[in-house]
Amino acid sequence: MQKVPAAKVKIFHIENRRGYACICFNNLTEGKTPLEAYLRMIKAQKRKGRELVEIEAQAANKLVTNV
Repeated sequence: MQKVPAAKVKIFHIENRRGYACICFNNLTEGKTPLEAYLRMIKAQKRKGRELVEIEAQAANKLVTNV
């Protein structure tokens, strides 16, 4: 499996909706919290043969960007 750093992941708040979205290598996942969106991205990347590093909630909050 190809390892992917967490810095390659973009997490942002979805306008007009509750929750967050996560984008990485043309995969999009959604979740109620940044961590939930990131954990779903881990599963999506496994299906593509890539491995994301698991992070804690505080680290996921730091990845949130304004779009």
